[in-house]
Formats: sequence, C-alpha cells, structure tokens
Amino acid sequence: MSKRHNDQQKIDDLLKSFVKENKLEKGLDKVNVEAAWRDLMGNGVNNYTNSVKLHQDTLYVELSSSVLREELSYGKEKILSMLNEALGKDLISKLILR
Repeated sequence: MSKRHNDQQKIDDLLKSFVKENKLEKGLDKVNVEAAWRDLMGNGVNNYTNSVKLHQDTLYVELSSSVLREELSYGKEKILSMLNEALGKDLISKLILR
C-alpha cells in the first residue's frame, strides 16, 4: 500500500492556480459578467436583454426596448459600479447599450 503525502492545499488555491496557469481568466470573466448582469438587473430587464458581451474593458448590452435602453443610460455609472462590485474587481470601465 502506498503512503499518502500530507501536502494539503485549499481547493480554492488549487483552482485559482489552475485558472492562472491555463490562462482561463478572460473566458471566466466573460461568463461571470453575463451572470452578474442577469442577477443584478432582474427579470424586468432580462426579458428585454438580447445579449451581454465583454470585450476588453467594455461591456456591450443589446436590448430590444429603446425605452429601456434610454432609461438605463441615465444610470450607467451606477450599473458599472454594481457590476464591478459583484465581480470583485474593476473589470468593466465602459458600458455601451445598443
């Protein structure tokens, strides 16, 4: 029977190092941004959201309602700060509503 090695590490640390070594951070950020948008905006906005895409530091959100697009444009800064806070890092610096 082989001996166990007592080299214990936290699963959180292992996953972070795996993501970093395999350069998966950008892909995970894109997925996390979409999930954060859906969580923070709620069903009312999500019903009119066609797509959410992150490109570099800009978030592109395609909406099917021009009225909602105009309404959300007044609170862009607040939306950006809420999304960055939910993500735990300053990932998004610009929001474009289409």
